[in-house]
Amino acid sequence: MGNLIGLLRQISHWILFVVLEVISLMLLFSYNGYQGSVWFSSANSISGSLNEVTSLVEAFFTQSSINTELTQRNVELQQENEYLRSCLKAKDQNSKLCVPMDKRDASIPAKVITNSIHERNNIITLDKGYKDGIRENMGVVDGNGVVGVVYLVSDHYCTVLSLLNSRTRLSCMIKHRGVFGMFHWRGKEYDMAHVEDVPMHIRFNAGDTMITSGYSTIFPKGIPVGTVVEAHKAPDGFSCQVKIKLMTDFTRLRDVRVLKNSQWAERRNLETLSADSLGK
Repeated sequence: MGNLIGLLRQISHWILFVVLEVISLMLLFSYNGYQGSVWFSSANSISGSLNEVTSLVEAFFTQSSINTELTQRNVELQQENEYLRSCLKAKDQNSKLCVPMDKRDASIPAKVITNSIHERNNIITLDKGYKDGIRENMGVVDGNGVVGVVYLVSDHYCTVLSLLNSRTRLSCMIKHRGVFGMFHWRGKEYDMAHVEDVPMHIRFNAGDTMITSGYSTIFPKGIPVGTVVEAHKAPDGFSCQVKIKLMTDFTRLRDVRVLKNSQWAERRNLETLSADSLGK
């Protein structure tokens, strides 16, 4: 305590100086119009700059939740759109095959932790795992289209085979044309891929949309994969290879959805039993 009092005595003249300066400034700005207006304008400018910075920070942290909501809504609209198309087609054919959408099917929101685009076999890591309902071989999408397939799962994380992976295979079709092919990424451009084994006699145009065919237990029919850029004859001479521009921008990937299919396990088990039975 004695040391503190001694220190205050040593700097007492500085304290008195600061107090007098504050009082003089207050008197100056209070009783002089010009100086007061200058102070008011400067204070407003500083306050505005601080508010702008605060607004940017708040926007940064709220943008993530907005992106998550938009991604979810886009995925839901894609699925609903394909469902309605199938219903209209069934109606045109006087069919009763249009059944209500399975409300048990849903998607799990997740965020990308790591993502590579320049490797031969690119892997994505998500912040959701087994305890969040993630299982192997679930499809992963964003608001634009297909992202990849869940590969390995731990309690709180999972890895995804990106479309930018030479091991990824995906059954695709040209929208409105019913032409099927197999997706393949050749390990070069991060925004381009190929769909192989497309019949030679089919006519299509640049800009046509390539979507999932629904022939697998991973993705439902109708999720965008890419748009047609060009096509050329395959080495076998009996099919063509279609170059597509991917819908998903893997350089800006952040919010994704992992697709849950309540009928996936049932269908997979049935197909396995059928294969085993035929094998015997």
